Amino acid sequence: MRHRTSLKLFPLRKHSLLLHNRCKFSATQPRIESPNPLSSPSILLYNNLLKICHQECKKLQSRHVFDEFPQKAACASKACKTIHVQSLKHGIASQGHLGNAIVDLYAKCGDMVSAEKTFFGLENKDSTAWNSILLMYSRHGLLENVVEAFGSMWNIGVWPNQFSYAIVLSACARLVDVELGKQVHCSVMKTGFEFDSFTEGSLIDMYAKCGYLIDARRIFDGVVEPDNVSWTAMISAYVKVGLPEKAMEVFEEMQERGCVPDQVASVTIINACVGLGRLHDAHQLFSQMASPNVVAWNVMISGHAKGGKEVEAIQFFQDMIKASIRPTRSTLGSVFSAIASVANLSLGLQVHALAVKQGLESNVYVGSSLINMYAKCQKMEAASEVFNSLREKNEVLWNALLAGYAQNGSACEVVKLFRNMRLSSFETDEYTYTSILSACACLEDVEMGQQLHSIIIKNKFASNLFVGNAVIDMYAKCGALGDARRQFEQMLTRDNISWNAIIVGYVQQEEEEEAFIMFQKMVLERVVPDEACLASVLSACANIQDLNKGKQVHSLLVKYGLESGLFAGSSLVDLYCKCGNVTSASEVFFCLPDRSVVSTNALISGYAQTNINYAVHLFQNMLVEGLRPSEVTFASILDACSGQVYMLGRQLHSFILKLGFSYDDEFLAISLIGIYYNSGRLEDARLLFSEFTKLKSPVLWTAMISSNIQNDCCEEALLGYQEMRKFNVMPDQATFASVLKACSTLASMQDGRKIHSLIFHTGFDTDELTASSLIDMYAKCGDVKSSVQVFSEMVSKKDVISWNSMIVGFAKNGFAEDALKIFEEMKRASVKPDDITFLGVLTACSHAGMVSEGRQIFKDMTSRYDVQPRVDHCACMVDLLGRWGNLKEAEEFIERLDFEPDAMIWSAYLGACKIHGDDIRGQKAAEKLIELEPQNSSSYVLLSNIYASSGNWCGVNSLRKEMKEKGVRKPPGCSWIIVGQKTNMFVAGDKFHPRAGEIHVLLKDLTALMKDEVYFFDIGSVRDSDELESILSSSQE
Repeated sequence: MRHRTSLKLFPLRKHSLLLHNRCKFSATQPRIESPNPLSSPSILLYNNLLKICHQECKKLQSRHVFDEFPQKAACASKACKTIHVQSLKHGIASQGHLGNAIVDLYAKCGDMVSAEKTFFGLENKDSTAWNSILLMYSRHGLLENVVEAFGSMWNIGVWPNQFSYAIVLSACARLVDVELGKQVHCSVMKTGFEFDSFTEGSLIDMYAKCGYLIDARRIFDGVVEPDNVSWTAMISAYVKVGLPEKAMEVFEEMQERGCVPDQVASVTIINACVGLGRLHDAHQLFSQMASPNVVAWNVMISGHAKGGKEVEAIQFFQDMIKASIRPTRSTLGSVFSAIASVANLSLGLQVHALAVKQGLESNVYVGSSLINMYAKCQKMEAASEVFNSLREKNEVLWNALLAGYAQNGSACEVVKLFRNMRLSSFETDEYTYTSILSACACLEDVEMGQQLHSIIIKNKFASNLFVGNAVIDMYAKCGALGDARRQFEQMLTRDNISWNAIIVGYVQQEEEEEAFIMFQKMVLERVVPDEACLASVLSACANIQDLNKGKQVHSLLVKYGLESGLFAGSSLVDLYCKCGNVTSASEVFFCLPDRSVVSTNALISGYAQTNINYAVHLFQNMLVEGLRPSEVTFASILDACSGQVYMLGRQLHSFILKLGFSYDDEFLAISLIGIYYNSGRLEDARLLFSEFTKLKSPVLWTAMISSNIQNDCCEEALLGYQEMRKFNVMPDQATFASVLKACSTLASMQDGRKIHSLIFHTGFDTDELTASSLIDMYAKCGDVKSSVQVFSEMVSKKDVISWNSMIVGFAKNGFAEDALKIFEEMKRASVKPDDITFLGVLTACSHAGMVSEGRQIFKDMTSRYDVQPRVDHCACMVDLLGRWGNLKEAEEFIERLDFEPDAMIWSAYLGACKIHGDDIRGQKAAEKLIELEPQNSSSYVLLSNIYASSGNWCGVNSLRKEMKEKGVRKPPGCSWIIVGQKTNMFVAGDKFHPRAGEIHVLLKDLTALMKDEVYFFDIGSVRDSDELESILSSSQE
C-alpha cells in the first residue's frame, strides 16, 4: 500500500530526515510526495535533499546489485524530479551548486535525457557540471560523446580540471586513440595539470592501454615523488598488457622507495602475482591488507580457481563470507567454477542457496556458472532447471547447457537442444559448434557431422582453429579418417590440439602405424608435442608392442622434461608392461614424483600376467599410500586370479563389496565372473552372472559365452546366447564371433545358419570379424561352399583374418590346392601373411603331400615375410616330412631346432612313425612324449598301435600295464550326428542313449552283412578279432 503524507512546515533537519526515510528504496518503492513549499525556500534545503538521494544512489552502485539497480535508480530519479520541479517553481533550479547537483544525480541515476536537459538549462556551466555530463557519457559507453563534450567545454572557455582530464583520457584509452590522447596531453600541459598525481596516473593508463608502454614509463619516470595513484597506474598498465613480471618489478621499486600501497595498488599487484602463478606471494600481500575489499577477495578466489587450487579458492570464499563481505556475481562465478572442478555437489547447493538469498541467481553470468557446476557434478536435471528459470537467455547460457550435456555423454539431448537454440534465433558460435560436434562424435553419426560441417563453412567458422579441431575429432571418432585427414590438411593454422586430434583418431581406429607417421611429420614441422600428444603416441606403440618406437618417444619425453607427468608416466608404464618389459616399467613407475591410480593400475596389470604375488604387493602398497583402487585395479588382478590363486580372487571379491563398489561397471563384472570360470567353478560363475543380467550389456554376455567355450561347455554357450536374446540384448560382432566358435566346436551348422540369418538382418555381415567367424564356422562344419560364398560376398576390405579363415578352411577340409591358390591371391591383394597364414598353408601342404612346396614356404616365411616360426609351425613341418616318408629328414629337422622340442613336435613325429611302421624311431619319440606328458594317453596309444602293427604284442601288453599303474586312461571318443532338427551326441562305450537297443541290433545286422560280403577289417591295431567285434558292437556311431 502506498503511503501519502502531506509535509507541513518542518525545520530543515526534519525535512532532510523525512525525505531520507522515504528514499530507502524498499521493495514497495513508496511514492515521494513533494513538500509544501516554503514561502522563501532555501537552496541549502534542496542541496541537502539531493545529497541524500545521491548517497542512496551511490550505495546502490557500490553494492554491484546490477539486476536491482535500474529499478532503484528509477525511484531515485523520481525523487530527484520532485525536488527539481519544486526548485523550478521558485526559480532557483539553475542557480549555483543546486543545478550542478541536479545534473549529477540525474546522470548517476542513468536518466540521460533529464540530465542533458537540465545541464543545457544552467545559467553558468562550470567544470563540475561538465564533469557530471562527461562521466555520464563515459559510464554509458558513449565515448565519442565524451570527446565531443570535452571539446565544447574547452571551446566555450571552461577550463577542465584533473577530473575532466581523467574522464577524457579514459575515453581515449578505451577508444585506443593515442593521437587524440596526445592532444589532450598537450592541453594538460597548457593548463598546468601535468604534475597532478591524478592526471599523471590517467596519462600513464592511457598510453599503456594504447600500447605505448615506453611513453607511459617515460611519464612515470618523470614523476618526482610518485604517489599511490602513479604507482598503481604503472603496475596496472603492465598487468593489463600481459606483463606481470614488469608489474612486479615496479611494485618492488615502490616498496624500496617506502611507498605503502593502498587498496587499489594492493589489488593490482595481487592480480599480477596471480597472473604469474605466484599464489603464495599473492596470499602474503593479501594478508597484509587491513580490510580487503570485495575486489581483492574476488582476485584471490579467481586466481586460485584458475590456478588449479580449487580447495583454497573455496576456503577463501568461506573466509570472505565470515568477514561479512557480500559476494558479487564475479565472486559466485569463480567459486562455482572451483566447486565444479572438485565436483562438490553439497557445497554447490549451499552456494546456490546463497546466490538466491542475495538475488543474484537470475544474473546471466552466475546462471551459466551454475549450469556448469551442476553439469560437472553430473546433475543435468538441476542444470536444466537453472536454464529454464532464467527469463533472459543469451548464447552463453545456451552454450553452457550444451557443453554440460556433451560432457555427460547425453548426445541426443545436445542435438535436441541445438535444434531448439536455432529455432529460438540465437546466434551460434564456436562454443556451440564444438558441443554439437562432440555429440556427433559420441553418436558416431558421420552424416549429421557432415551436415554440421556444411553449416560451419556456410557461417564462416571453417577457419576458426577451435572449430576446425573439433571437426577433425568428430570425423576421427566416427571412423571417417579420410575426412579427418582432409580437414587437417586444409587448415591454414594448426596447433598442438590439431595434431593430437588426428593422431588420437588414428590410434582409436587401430591405425597405429599412420599415427606414428603423423607424429613424425609433426616433429619434422618443428611443432613441439605436448604431454597429451606424446602419451597418445606411446599408447599406439603399446598397442602394436613396438618397443623400439616407444623408446624413441620416451627419449623425447626426457628431452622436453615431460617424463614425470601424470599422463606420460602412466603411458610409459603401460608401454613397457605391454611389451613384456616389466623391469623398465617398474623403473619408470618408481621415478614418478606423484604415482596415480592410473600408473599403479598399469604396473599391476603388467605384473598380474607374470608375477601375481608382486602384483598383489603393489596393490597392498597402493592401499598403504592412501590411493583408492578403481574398477580397473581390481579387474587387472582378478584376471590373473585362477587356479592356485583362486582364494585370493575370492578375498578380492569380498573387498570389492566392502568398499561399496557396485556391479554397474561391466569390466569389473567380467573380471569377477572370470575368476570363477577360470578356476572351474562354473556354477558359482553362473550364479554370479545371474546378478548382472540387469546390465543388459553385450560385452558381459559375450564374456559369459566365451568363458563357457574356454571351459569346453559349448552347449552352455549356445544356451547363454539364446537367453541373451530373450533379454532383448542385441549381440555385437564380438558376440557373434564367440557363439559361432561354439557352433564350430559342436559342428552345429543348423544353429550357425540361424545366427548367420540374424547377422545378415542386423547388418553385421559387412563386419570383417563376423565374416571371418562365419567362414571358419562353415569350414569346420564341412560346408566349404558356404565359406567361399561368405568370403566372396565380403563388401569391406578383406583383412588378414578373413584370408586366414579361408586358407585354414580349405586346408582342414583337404582342399590343399585351393588353400594355396587363396594364398597366392592374398599376396596379390598386398595383404601381408602372418603366422596363422603360414600355419594354414603348411597344413594344406602336409595333407596333400606337397613336400617341396612346404619346404619353400617354410623358408620364405622367415626370409621374405619376417615371420618367426613358432612351435606349431615346426610341428607342421615335422608332420609334412614324416607323413610322406621323410622320417630321417624330419628327425634331422628336430635336431636342428634352436629350442627344446615340445610334446606337439614329438607327437607329430610319433604319428609319422606309426604311419610308416617305424617302431625304433617311434619308440624314441614315444619315450620323449611320455617324459613330457606322463598322463597323456595319446602317446601310449600311438606307441601301442606301432607295436601292434609290427606284431610286438609284448610291447603292447607292457604299455597297457604301465598305463594301468600310472592311472592313465584314454578318454572316450565322441561325435555328433544331426538327424532332422536334433543333434545327437555319441560317446564310445556309452549304452545310455534312449535308442541304444535299436542301434545295437542294427550294428549287429550291419556286421553280419559285412562278413557275408567278405569285407576285410583292418585289425592291425588290435590284438584279435574279438576285440574288434567288441569295439564295433559297442560303438554307437
